[in-house]
Amino acid sequence: MSKITRDTLYECVREVIKGSKDKQRKFNETVELQIALKNYDPQKDKRFSGTVRLRHIPRPKMKICILGDASHCDEAKANGIPFMDSEALKKLNKDKKLVKKLAKKYDAFLASDTLIKQIPKLLGPGLSKAGKFPTILTHADNMVAKVDEIKSTIRFQMKKVLCLATPVGHVQLTEDELAANVGLSVNFLVSLLKKNWQNVRALYIKSTMGKRQQLY
Repeated sequence: MSKITRDTLYECVREVIKGSKDKQRKFNETVELQIALKNYDPQKDKRFSGTVRLRHIPRPKMKICILGDASHCDEAKANGIPFMDSEALKKLNKDKKLVKKLAKKYDAFLASDTLIKQIPKLLGPGLSKAGKFPTILTHADNMVAKVDEIKSTIRFQMKKVLCLATPVGHVQLTEDELAANVGLSVNFLVSLLKKNWQNVRALYIKSTMGKRQQLY
């Protein structure tokens, strides 16, 4: 069970939201969960990686592009979702710079099940290198729901350092919504750690421009 009390969680969430209202910015600030680990050796210990779907979309402005067959491209067009067909991908001509530019332009990609196997052939390894290889999209899937699912999913990935940060919400969520996202994220992260809470040195939440609040 979580070592963070409900009171502490709500107090931190309240402070983050209050801070953003006291000093309003011209954009919707993202709220990030910052994690400091201990008793972990990134060189020796197995590096963890995991994704969890949050109840409320943490990054509503996340840009997603559909790499689609004809019917998926039509569906994307009807829903105002950016898309590219195989002809548009062929035009990039596996040019590393153009593929890198494409990977930079979007936060994530969805690809038709009929097209996904051709992606490495059409684009080379560029999207994989950027950590943005497409998620599969079938004709049985609801495209809009699938896009929302990707926007709701966050990843925790251990790199070479003992600090991590991941977006868990934004300041326009209600206290309850943000608290639900933070609570779910923390519990999922702890479940990934070898010694659970014994590996956690400190936890903070912070809005883009705000002060950080210590959860643990």
